[in-house]
Amino acid sequence: MERIDVLLDPIKAALTQIAHFLPRLAIAMIVLFIGWLLARGVRFAVIKALRAANFPVLTERAGLDPFLREGGITIDTTIILATLVSWVVLVAALVIAFNGLDLGYATDLLGRVAVFLPRLIVALLILVFGMYFARFAGSAVLAYCRGARIQDADVLEKIVRYTILVFVIVIAIDQIGLGGDILREAFLIVLAGVVLALALAFGLGGKAWAQELLERWWPHHRRPDK
Repeated sequence: MERIDVLLDPIKAALTQIAHFLPRLAIAMIVLFIGWLLARGVRFAVIKALRAANFPVLTERAGLDPFLREGGITIDTTIILATLVSWVVLVAALVIAFNGLDLGYATDLLGRVAVFLPRLIVALLILVFGMYFARFAGSAVLAYCRGARIQDADVLEKIVRYTILVFVIVIAIDQIGLGGDILREAFLIVLAGVVLALALAFGLGGKAWAQELLERWWPHHRRPDK
């Protein structure tokens, strides 16, 4: 009889653990289902709100949606942003469910994802508005240069637009936390090198070239008489 009890004790302990685990598993499944429903509802609401605010027009003019289409991506930035927001809700539900199941490793991993997703959303918004501002600034420079009959207006427009665009990309990457400090320092070093090279060219051996360039951009007949 004692031998039978020794054999049955592990089985009883396992059944007891299962009996305690099943309600927690059921609650976790309910939490996941509710989280999935909320995520779908949030995604739908965000898409409707962004389209009502003409956000797709902004991303189209910024050039982000055409860039995605050229890369073979059929969804636009609005859907991507709404999906990221819905993932925040879904990951939060997963964290609650796994925490209830005492799955510490999975909870910690999902907690890091939950922190990363909002930063990714902010980085995407920075990229959208930054690209739009870069195109706007470039167009403003182009219109001014053409109105003032300055040569190389297209070159100046591209310089302004791509300089702002690179700066915006560095800020977006820094927001995500993927080596933003290195990229920012590299950008500043390159920018300082370009400025130093131009200063040396204008100050030393490039006086004639600088004078010719200034004459092309601001001809003498348009300068005010002294």
